[in-house]
Amino acid sequence: MSELTFDAFTAQSLDEGFDEVLVREWAADVVLDTHTHPFDASVHVVRGNYSLTVGAQVRQLQAGDSFRLARNVPHAEHYGPEGATIWVARAN
Repeated sequence: MSELTFDAFTAQSLDEGFDEVLVREWAADVVLDTHTHPFDASVHVVRGNYSLTVGAQVRQLQAGDSFRLARNVPHAEHYGPEGATIWVARAN
């Protein structure tokens, strides 16, 4: 299996109806308290790790992991000691 490229992630995301794709760089140990987004998101972790908390569920994410999050879902993020790079596709 080949490694996912940004171009492939972008093409797949646009085919699935997402209308914006970006690269987000997060510094080490950044904590984002519970918040929501006004868009659906498809996320692929490229570098580093972080925890995503949705309700009582905490997911530990690392490079190679992907997930989706619907708009207006309350969640919190805590980036690890190396920070993280993530690709985010948004459906606004």
